[in-house]
Amino acid sequence: MIILFGLAGSGKGTQGKALSELFGWRTISVGEAIRQTGEYDDTINQGKLIPDDDVIRIMNKQIAKIESEGFDIILDGYPRDAYQAEYIMQTMADKIDGAIVLEVPKEELYNRLALRGRADDLGRESIDRRFEIFEHNIGQILPLLEEKNIPIEQVDGVGKVEDVTARLAQVIKSMNPNAIEQQDDVNGGEIEKSYGE
Repeated sequence: MIILFGLAGSGKGTQGKALSELFGWRTISVGEAIRQTGEYDDTINQGKLIPDDDVIRIMNKQIAKIESEGFDIILDGYPRDAYQAEYIMQTMADKIDGAIVLEVPKEELYNRLALRGRADDLGRESIDRRFEIFEHNIGQILPLLEEKNIPIEQVDGVGKVEDVTARLAQVIKSMNPNAIEQQDDVNGGEIEKSYGE
């Protein structure tokens, strides 16, 4: 299991999909998993956070389902905070091969988010607030992973999507020797070639 972290606009959603295609794994995006339940539309629309225990319950269900199908997993954006990270470290630290933080300069992120045009991305002030929350949380999460000797790598997220995928793939193979690239084209028609959350 690999955890993929990154600021909004860093491309972790796009890269998670590309890496899943590359290795024949499955990606679980915490945002998508929450939206798929349909239980929290009002909360999301109001810009409020989903309670940690609810997030953990949803993600546990997703993880168990994919593991039962025999696939390895890339966690996209989970855990989101120290509470969730502490839970994961207590219950599944032995399953985690490593964590990767996609590094992208903030000016590049502003440009990407402006191009993406999502309603919650509009306005430098709201973007900065999201960045502050992420940086606060990641500052608490990474030490918890380090305590369990989980490898953490920073990877340059700037450049062509396929180039970033190649960088990430090399890191993943160093973390998980069982990660074997599939023969299919990484950038097949199903991989969106734009940067998402």
